[in-house]
Amino acid sequence: MLQSIDKFITWFDGVVWGLPLIILILCTGIYLTLSMGFLQVRHLGKALKFMLKNEEGGKGEVSSFGALCTAMSATIGTGNIVGVATALAAGGPGALFWMVVAAFFGMATKYAEGVLAIKYRTIDKDGHVLGGPFYYIENGMGVQWKWLAKIFAFFGAGVGLLGIGTFTQVNGISSAVCNFFDPEKLHTVSLLGRDYSIATVVAGLCLTVFVGLVVIGGLKRIAKVSEIIVPFMAVLYFVFALIIIVTHITELPAAVVTIVKSAFTGSALAGGAAGTMIVAMQKGIARGIFSNEAGLGSAPIAAAAAQTHSTVRQGLVSMTGTFIDTIIICSMTGLTIVMTGTWNTGLEGVAITTAAFQKGLPFPPAVASLVLMVCLVFFAFTTILGWNYYGERCIEYLFNRNQKVVKGYRWLYILAIFIGPYMTVQAVWNIADIFNALMAFPNLIALIVLSRVVVAETKAFFGKEKKEVTANKSCTE
Repeated sequence: MLQSIDKFITWFDGVVWGLPLIILILCTGIYLTLSMGFLQVRHLGKALKFMLKNEEGGKGEVSSFGALCTAMSATIGTGNIVGVATALAAGGPGALFWMVVAAFFGMATKYAEGVLAIKYRTIDKDGHVLGGPFYYIENGMGVQWKWLAKIFAFFGAGVGLLGIGTFTQVNGISSAVCNFFDPEKLHTVSLLGRDYSIATVVAGLCLTVFVGLVVIGGLKRIAKVSEIIVPFMAVLYFVFALIIIVTHITELPAAVVTIVKSAFTGSALAGGAAGTMIVAMQKGIARGIFSNEAGLGSAPIAAAAAQTHSTVRQGLVSMTGTFIDTIIICSMTGLTIVMTGTWNTGLEGVAITTAAFQKGLPFPPAVASLVLMVCLVFFAFTTILGWNYYGERCIEYLFNRNQKVVKGYRWLYILAIFIGPYMTVQAVWNIADIFNALMAFPNLIALIVLSRVVVAETKAFFGKEKKEVTANKSCTE
């Protein structure tokens, strides 16, 4: 029975993540990039500057940086460590190439999401911010499209409960903890007819308790925790991945050639030729979207809560999330895996990245495993928190802010975390892919329809900025 369910999930994953969605995601990013004149290249420096400097006096619930950290807490997770590994194992090194390509165009997509989130958000009399794709669909496209907003909110709640937010993160954490404390699974307990490591069970229980304690505090507590953990862990992981690359720098050119070449020829281990090029594209783009969520519509839910007056400013800040998440962190993970050759060793999930760190770092294997485990645990923990917030906002929209339903969703979320460690790796990632795809469709439709609004806002902002600069020069002269 379970095998039949797994086969169906795998088949359906292939259907929803087929060429139509891949083309839609890429074309949306390319269209937005061209419409705004490669904004992600021309204004990346300004975006990074805005990211580090909060706007004063803006309306919202959290600072602009806090909103970004909340969004990044939901993106920098197992996708950066486990997702990259599974993409390379299934699609070969070329999957990393397509992941980066999709992320480059995805920066424009994420920018558009941030602009629309602020443009069409609403703030009630209590100061509670309501925003995200469901609001820019309803308020931007018109109330006749409210059904599309409802569809997005439904699948958004599903992604949190059954996809990115719970199963994949908990599964990644429990696997990492088990691989470090009980790699041979010598200490087990029988549950539901299967034997599980005690380390897995304990990790699942502890995680359930910690998540429960934080999510009860709502957005402000989630943002506060994220502002501390996300920057620290991102820098720590970057440093250790950089150590691997620097200590194996002579192998870097060959690794880059392998990545680019296999992006178009496919992996020999997977059969070679055009068929595996499609697999590399599919896995690379799917895991890239899983990691940075550009086009998914999740980040604008957090962006809408930012304390800002400017739509474009928040759009630029949102754009940096994709740059840091995928173009930097995922690329570092992929390079370490390709350079150490662990992608084709027959390992699965987090074990691939663990093997890369053990082989690449000039430290004892136990130290390398500990570093990766700590990074993965904290990354995944913040992702769980971020997606709880996203899911609750989706439920708020679906049920007109009925707090009883929201609290019910919160308890279901905690229950999903509790059972997450006992799901199979393949089933977990396939389910996450399916919900990601179903959530992406309504958001991408809205981005295309409202692209003129994004372009108009962008031109107005930079036009005003240019006039101010010209005026200041005239005054000094």
